[in-house]
Amino acid sequence: MPEERANKKKFPLWMYPETRTLIEKWYKQDNCQSQSEFIEKAVRFYCGYISAEDGVRYLPAAITSAMTGMVDSLESRMARLVFKLAVEMSMMMNILAANADVDEAMLRRLRGKCVNDVKKSVGSVNFEDVVKFQKGE
Repeated sequence: MPEERANKKKFPLWMYPETRTLIEKWYKQDNCQSQSEFIEKAVRFYCGYISAEDGVRYLPAAITSAMTGMVDSLESRMARLVFKLAVEMSMMMNILAANADVDEAMLRRLRGKCVNDVKKSVGSVNFEDVVKFQKGE
């Protein structure tokens, strides 16, 4: 008798006929030598799944790696786009400041209005609305 079987213990197991049918159907497709091996693997997998410490082990490495790569790529792309946007905004602000006569009080009021506009529109302020506001419409 192989050493690994010597340590195994036999015990009664009650299950629904549908569960038994599933085991009979799937154990060979999982490359198990026996239904007992399939049940043991299933129990170990489920225990790992519900265990917080071992849960990550049961995510396929390919999925984890792909997700990490996608997030890293997106983060890098977003950082480049935000940088480009900040440069363009800085250029625009410098051109406007050189040609506009705006005092500090008006600038503070305008900043408050702009913050509220961006909050209300969830960051989607359009130029047409700003023009209407500036013309007093």
